[in-house]
Amino acid sequence: MTDDELIRYSRHILLPEVDIEGQERIRAARVLMVGAGGLGSPAGFYLAAAGVGTLAIADGDTVDLTNLQRQILHDADAIGHPKVESARRTLARINPQTRVIALAERLEGARLDEEIAAADIVLDCSDNFPTRHAINRSCVRLRKPLVSGAGVRFDGQVSVFDPRRADSPCYECVFPEDATPEEMRCAVMGVFAPLTGIVGTIQAGEALKVIAGIGESLTGRLLIIDALGAQFRTVRLRPDPSCRVCGSRKG
Repeated sequence: MTDDELIRYSRHILLPEVDIEGQERIRAARVLMVGAGGLGSPAGFYLAAAGVGTLAIADGDTVDLTNLQRQILHDADAIGHPKVESARRTLARINPQTRVIALAERLEGARLDEEIAAADIVLDCSDNFPTRHAINRSCVRLRKPLVSGAGVRFDGQVSVFDPRRADSPCYECVFPEDATPEEMRCAVMGVFAPLTGIVGTIQAGEALKVIAGIGESLTGRLLIIDALGAQFRTVRLRPDPSCRVCGSRKG
């Protein structure tokens, strides 16, 4: 670690739980973040500011005026441009030491597997159930920890699904694909702007803890956020032994 990095990350290094060893792990990590919108914006800010070595961001959308109410990676000058390019420019100003890889595409099939295989941890900051389930299946196959977040209206949730741990459920265990409710998206339901900031920031925190090997993650727990009532609660989660995605890996 260079002298400049020791100074930049000194407030992390002062934490005995992190120290230089934990910061070195963060510096060496490659993170895949799927989605550069409401959740990906705060998550991207904190991952880059914290010194993640490589941050790959996948999103096939362009910036729209309606995004600017909550997607703080982007500004008015970015309207019409790919979100990942806007994100790369913004994060380069925050921390040029973080290598940002802009993937202007919707990752599917072999490409999704390829990027997840290259990552140490995955953040699902997407906004639709098909993508969430596809990411989960790939993470289970490739044994990569997944930090999942969602937010709509005033309601948010965050969890960590870690297939390396026998006691961890996967996303399918908790939200079976064949029982997925009708899609709830910001475009039709609305979303409270700071909610996405809360959820995305927690996702970044959980990812950094897993990378550095510190604290207790949300593995096996679902954090539920009620921004309107200013309430947080957690629900315990268990693996489903009959889960068609991860069930055969349990026990």
